[in-house]
Amino acid sequence: MPEASHPHLDSTAKRIIELLQADGRSSYASIGKEVGLSEAAVRNRVQKLSESGLLQIVAVTDPLKLGFARQALIGIRCTGDTEELATALAGNPEIDYVVLTAGSFDILIEVVCEDDDHLLSILNRTVRKHPEVTGTETLVYLKLVKQQYNWGTR
Repeated sequence: MPEASHPHLDSTAKRIIELLQADGRSSYASIGKEVGLSEAAVRNRVQKLSESGLLQIVAVTDPLKLGFARQALIGIRCTGDTEELATALAGNPEIDYVVLTAGSFDILIEVVCEDDDHLLSILNRTVRKHPEVTGTETLVYLKLVKQQYNWGTR
């Protein structure tokens, strides 16, 4: 199998990404001072990184502070076309993460819920309603210890 083509990020691009990961609201002027580029050059670099799909600037919220007290990872076993089921599940706004896996589960999804009743509703009315779902296992999050997004420049 041929090796996947990975775009090369120079040290300046990596540093721009690191600075945006630390504070996504940093101005292009302040980033430029850090990396030795003009504001316009930083703006251009960020735009190219965004257009290429390598960089996405988003706001990350705290689900607990927004009233979503229950988060869970749900492992799904199924029959049939796993990509088709994953695509169908991904269309649900209450599911924020969908991944095809190898191992004891075919698909893993992450949900953010208001409470246990909401989680149960998602399990019964969203996940298990698909006839190809043969089993699920729900891993309820008790406490988030670490969540980071800085792996992109290693």
